[in-house]
Amino acid sequence: MATASAPFPRPIGTRQRFSALLAATALGVYLLLIIGATTSITNAASACSTWPTCHAPVDPLSQTELAIAWGHRIAAVLVGALVAVTAVTALLGDVSSRVRWTILVGAVLYVVQVGVGAVTAISGPAAIAPGLHLGLGLVIFAAIVLALAWDLELATGTANDSMDAPEPLEADATGAEAGSARSLPSGGLARARLTAFAYFKMMKPRLMWLLCLVAAAGMALAAGPALDRYTIVATLGGGVLAIGASGTFNHVLERDVDRKMSRTADRPLATDLVPVRNALAFGGLLTVVSLGMFLTINRLAAALGLAAIIFYSVVYTLMLKPNTVQNTVIGGAAGALPALIGWAAVTNEIGLPGLALAGVIFLWTPAHFYNLALAYQDDYARGGFPMMPVVRGETETRKHIIYYIAATLVGTVALAWITDLGALYAATVAIFGGIFLWAAIVLHFEQTETAAFRAFHASNAFLGAVLVVILVEALVFTGSIV
Repeated sequence: MATASAPFPRPIGTRQRFSALLAATALGVYLLLIIGATTSITNAASACSTWPTCHAPVDPLSQTELAIAWGHRIAAVLVGALVAVTAVTALLGDVSSRVRWTILVGAVLYVVQVGVGAVTAISGPAAIAPGLHLGLGLVIFAAIVLALAWDLELATGTANDSMDAPEPLEADATGAEAGSARSLPSGGLARARLTAFAYFKMMKPRLMWLLCLVAAAGMALAAGPALDRYTIVATLGGGVLAIGASGTFNHVLERDVDRKMSRTADRPLATDLVPVRNALAFGGLLTVVSLGMFLTINRLAAALGLAAIIFYSVVYTLMLKPNTVQNTVIGGAAGALPALIGWAAVTNEIGLPGLALAGVIFLWTPAHFYNLALAYQDDYARGGFPMMPVVRGETETRKHIIYYIAATLVGTVALAWITDLGALYAATVAIFGGIFLWAAIVLHFEQTETAAFRAFHASNAFLGAVLVVILVEALVFTGSIV
């Protein structure tokens, strides 16, 4: 990754301090959104019908709700102070005009939001417009994050850092080109072990744990304590096989391109370790068995499973990935489908919570994968894939990572608002969301492969933690698997 010189006049220390202030403000507003959603879910606002302070409730059972309401108001004061400091710093400091005005708009809207919150507390949520208070919070958060992304772009980016075509892969020390046919061991057991591992590798097992977590979270949201073991086994079993089928077809279709890229040159079909006809038969077998397992649950789950295989294998691999810079964005639908499969496996329909969870995965995918695209941009350019860093440059890619992190965080708020996820979920997404956002901010200043991989792993940790806490809240706090 190239280290870009910054065209912005502020010294690096000043840039970092202002970016840190903006990041802290964005995280503060996000935390306030999560607390506000929790307050709405638990109906804690009804325990405090006065403003700005809360009177002690008569019913002792409402003490917990009162504590949540007080926490919301104290957080609003602290975050309001942070927004005010950021606005004053932007007004008096050396920042760009669009960053300054965006922050000021957010600050003005924050004052309006306080007024809406006061009326809502005194007169009830329907006094003005249902959801207006939360909606304003989302707009404020979006404004602060936009200002952050633009400030980081100006502070650390260059006007055009898209890359030229890289050199092709060189031959290794033996003179063999990368991706050339691999010689098989002479022993029968060693050959069988190598072949078995090749088929396992074609299934892309590293994708399975996260996508299975997505499906499991969808099931947990749909069923809660009524989730039964057979549904879990059949859905996750069918999902693992569907992922394996998709990965196998992807290996077949990209075998020629894989030979050009260092990270994929040793794949089984790129090295002719597995014949194409055998791989196609293996992928077809996985597809049939996967659909058979889904059909033991219901037809909708099977249809969604087939759609996931077709979308990843054909739409993403053949149509999107080699032809459009938006391949990762649109391709996020492949990772989002397991959420709908999990929900449909329980309910035999597509419901709003399942769609909300799928939306979180869809928005998370670019914020996650763009880090990998930055780390492997030479490889993707060598393979001819129009990934964001290759076509539009590193600066634009880093900015879009911030955009999609913000969109993902908004999606987690929406998920909390339409489900009964509570305080543990709120704390988890706030902590791991902050780590994810901070890793992306550090990436702007370090601009190294190490920083890109750090942000990539932070994205995995964020989504993994969110999915696990959904399982815990739905199955442990609410009930248990039957």
